[in-house]
Amino acid sequence: MIDVVIPSPGESITEVTLGQWQRQAGDWVEKDDLLCEIESDKATLELLAPASGVFKPAVEGGSEQRVGAVVAKVDEKAARPAGREAAAAAPASSAAVAASNGGTSAATAAAAASGDRKVTPVARKLAADRGVDLARVEGTGPGGRVMREDVERNLGSTPAVPTSAPAKSTAVAVPSRAPTPASPAPVPGSRTARRERIPKIRQRIAERLVEAKLRAAMLTTFNECDMTEVMRLRNDHKDAFEKRHGVSLGFMSFFIRAAVSALRKYPKVNCYMFEEEFEFHDYCDIAVAVGTDRGLVVPVIRNAESLSFADIERTIRELATKARDGKLTVDEMTGGTFTVSNGGIYGNLMSTPILNTPQTGILGMHAIKKRAVEDPAHPGQVAIRPMMYLAMSYDHRVIDGAEAVGFLIHIKECIEKPERLLFDL
Repeated sequence: MIDVVIPSPGESITEVTLGQWQRQAGDWVEKDDLLCEIESDKATLELLAPASGVFKPAVEGGSEQRVGAVVAKVDEKAARPAGREAAAAAPASSAAVAASNGGTSAATAAAAASGDRKVTPVARKLAADRGVDLARVEGTGPGGRVMREDVERNLGSTPAVPTSAPAKSTAVAVPSRAPTPASPAPVPGSRTARRERIPKIRQRIAERLVEAKLRAAMLTTFNECDMTEVMRLRNDHKDAFEKRHGVSLGFMSFFIRAAVSALRKYPKVNCYMFEEEFEFHDYCDIAVAVGTDRGLVVPVIRNAESLSFADIERTIRELATKARDGKLTVDEMTGGTFTVSNGGIYGNLMSTPILNTPQTGILGMHAIKKRAVEDPAHPGQVAIRPMMYLAMSYDHRVIDGAEAVGFLIHIKECIEKPERLLFDL
């Protein structure tokens, strides 16, 4: 018997919430098959089978467990079910055969069926296991991304992916995951209600936001910036940039470079505030707020002051993908000396971002809207320009109003005249 043990998601985490088991007692599992997800107050991790064998759960799914606890066992000495060996040799073009060979080939088969759609790895494997056609699944994640819950809602109602395995194949499909019971559709006029357990990560988010409101003397200052020049540069060079660096050129890299420049000019914004001391930083670790189906997370771009535009865009893409797939590690979300939050991607026009304590400042970006403003090239005349409201929340215990305003104006100047970023002005 091989023990299935709760791993440590990170330092200081002692308890996690066990997700629902994706295999039933007595099912055969292959090594590294997904057994369930475990959720802590900082990250969500996958619990994988440590060996091939018969699965024997020791605790109920959805329960609270201590790190290091044995929650299941795998009997690796059990006889492999008839047909498993044949499945390994069957053609890989069959979606059902691919599922019996494990996650990699199953994901490949599902990917072929779904084309270029954005699908999380967990959702892709579940679709392959259950024979769900991802082309028929509506994604509810960011940007239409297909999440695990979207696939679960389609279990039993979506036609299976057709297979091309020979008629004589003796392939045996992997035992399916137990689907999450779908909530019944509300009847018009009904007054039913239901309660759901708050995920640990959502509890932790709530604690930190309330802590920031209670502890910090938080104040927000606003400004606006003309995006004309940044948009011109992006349009002129985005194709060549992507061809040269293999990543798209977005607006975030401009704002992160501008923030780094401002942090060097105003070092108090780049420090931590503790009870009786400041902690100043000679480096700029920029935390970027990313919205996921599990809540807001803030992965960190380390040493942003030494990164190029391409390095920043590449890092943002990697961290955002891992965040939405639930693959971020605790280390990748720990630290950060300053935070940038882009509510504009949701169409937000203005907001007052909340500090990510013990940081002392956070920059809020918003939607770009064309507005009538004074033409900078022709004072006294009105022009239609693409404008963005900027917000900076700061801890007034550390940062004076003049410093906060100066910090935001510096970012505004770097965006309106992006050549300043080239000359470190």
